[in-house]
Amino acid sequence: MSEPRPGSARETFRTGGFEDIGGYSRAVRIGAVIAVSGTAATAPDGSVLSPGDVYAQTREGFVRALAAVDALGGTLEDVIRTRIYLAAGADWRPAVRAHHELFAGVNPANTTLFVVGFPPEGALTEVEVDAVVGSINAPAATGPRPSSSSAQPPTG
Repeated sequence: MSEPRPGSARETFRTGGFEDIGGYSRAVRIGAVIAVSGTAATAPDGSVLSPGDVYAQTREGFVRALAAVDALGGTLEDVIRTRIYLAAGADWRPAVRAHHELFAGVNPANTTLFVVGFPPEGALTEVEVDAVVGSINAPAATGPRPSSSSAQPPTG
């Protein structure tokens, strides 16, 4: 395991449960960067909340992930990337609706994909969040930016 750079103390946020079993943290912050582990809508006993409801599970997962960001000094506006993992056969539309309701206006980069499944059984979705604290106030990049029309996929 590598040590953090000088001046970049490592902070963790833990909630117990699967974290204790797996030896990981709900979220880690080093410097301005916060990474939130996969977060599902589960009760303290590990059972799934809102069984069968993709929207409710996704929303609750993001609410918990954002609470971890907050606990480590970040805000909704600091979120730069989200991921939504859906169990095979789950409807992606309610998950995307929950994402839109929480992140509209922030518009982080996002990946939504299907996976075989999750522990615990019955979970339909799990989410991840990455944030950079203070990114909303960061100075804009300087220099020319390529126009969206110049970004072409490779041919051939």
